[in-house]
Amino acid sequence: MTARGPLRAACGVFALLLTTAFATISNAEALHQQTGVASVYSGGRTANGERALAGRLTAAHRTLPFGTLVKVTHRGNGRSVVVRINDRGPFRHGRVIDITPAAARALGFSGLAPVSLTIVGHS
Repeated sequence: MTARGPLRAACGVFALLLTTAFATISNAEALHQQTGVASVYSGGRTANGERALAGRLTAAHRTLPFGTLVKVTHRGNGRSVVVRINDRGPFRHGRVIDITPAAARALGFSGLAPVSLTIVGHS
């Protein structure tokens, strides 16, 4: 038996892993930018067990992992703030993120606002 058989198998597995890694990176890249409407919320327990405190720079997103740091930019006035994802939501059509009142103040709005989201890291 030659060493080529196991080597070919190893190369095939490596190629499959590499393809999977690039597909995962592509999916993450797609989530790096998102636009839509932000809403304000606070109070109660978050999906990761923390309290949604009004004075913290945290947010809810439907799919981003907990701890993801997201730059939220108000498309109307250009102001930005970085929030940490610690909850799930929003659950209304067209809304992409729920942010705390502190984050909304930093962006200069209350209620609803047009925003763009950019992933900047993970805490």
